[in-house]
Amino acid sequence: MTKRDYYEILGVGKTASADEIKKAYRKVAMQFHPDRNPGDKAAEEKFKEAAEAYEVLSDADKKAKYDRFGHAAFAPGSGGGGAHYGGMNMEDIFSQFGDVFSEDVFGSFFGGAGRSRGGGGRSARGVRGSNLRIKMKLTYEEIAKGVTKHVKVKKHVTCNTCGGSGAKDQSSVQTCKTCGGTGQIRKVTNTFLGQMQTVTTCPTCNGEGTTVTAKCGTCKGEGRVYGEETISIDIPAGVQEGMQLSMSGKGNAGERGGAPGDLIIQIEEEAHPELQRDGLNVAYDLHISFSDAAFGTQLEVPTIDGRAKIKIPAGTQSGKIFRLKGKGFPEVQGYSRGDQLIQVNVWTPQQLTDEEKAMLEKLGRSENFKPQPGKSDKSFFDRVREAFN
Repeated sequence: MTKRDYYEILGVGKTASADEIKKAYRKVAMQFHPDRNPGDKAAEEKFKEAAEAYEVLSDADKKAKYDRFGHAAFAPGSGGGGAHYGGMNMEDIFSQFGDVFSEDVFGSFFGGAGRSRGGGGRSARGVRGSNLRIKMKLTYEEIAKGVTKHVKVKKHVTCNTCGGSGAKDQSSVQTCKTCGGTGQIRKVTNTFLGQMQTVTTCPTCNGEGTTVTAKCGTCKGEGRVYGEETISIDIPAGVQEGMQLSMSGKGNAGERGGAPGDLIIQIEEEAHPELQRDGLNVAYDLHISFSDAAFGTQLEVPTIDGRAKIKIPAGTQSGKIFRLKGKGFPEVQGYSRGDQLIQVNVWTPQQLTDEEKAMLEKLGRSENFKPQPGKSDKSFFDRVREAFN
């Protein structure tokens, strides 16, 4: 299913300010909030869709990437479980964007449910883990075909001793006596308009609904320890320098059972010894001798898929550009593919023997060796325009 444009989802333009984006998201979120549309799966999906759009557009770096590359900037791998945006659940949304669901608005209209999900309106457990960022350097060949990388990442992982609860044992976890396990404190105030209900996070349990009476000896009550995880990352074909991919839930583990953060992968291109990239196209400078240019020849050239043979016609001029159709990079999650452009450079000898000088002087007096450009010979700028159009 084609993903909708994030600006369209929130109903704002690309020049919208951060405050305008936030206000637009709040408006859409209120319209499709699950507590206002109980049992409506379509509304719930629109609520999640809006959260995904806000996650990108509210972050200046992500917004810049999206403005440049669209959804391709956060494209998933082809093998499933790869890097992607989206797939947010309610716990993620209320944990990350609780400040947008201001208590005076969502607390009044929805009984404070804007910050709580799960059984009995209980708030999400623990504190969400932070995101991790890594750089991924790829060769041209890996970018052309896509690749799966296995990376060891040092990060906070869930404590195996307590299973992430942070407690010594099950009996050490108790329902918070202050909020009764809801994670929230409700207050009703009488106003001239009637009763106004506000909801605040419970100060005793910090919104978790439970308290720990005896901490785990391994993690000291955090529910996580510093460790290492090997992560398989599916890189789609066609990514470019500067693109960022995200793997949901592969960042630092949250505290005391909180949702994990994301792993952000920034793409870097490893320089190729012979080829240069220009968008989807690949450029190559081919140097040939004067005799090969005059007589014509057949040569092998490097490509991102191996080596390919090309025919150089007799009389080829320096600056001539040949095109190998479809030998460039594929479009990320698209059907287009670039070409390889080969510019011929006729090599001029830099050191000559006396005998060679005499031979060239004699040839230079021949009429055929004098420049005779015709009207059909394109200028440098014409060749460049032709090659890239």
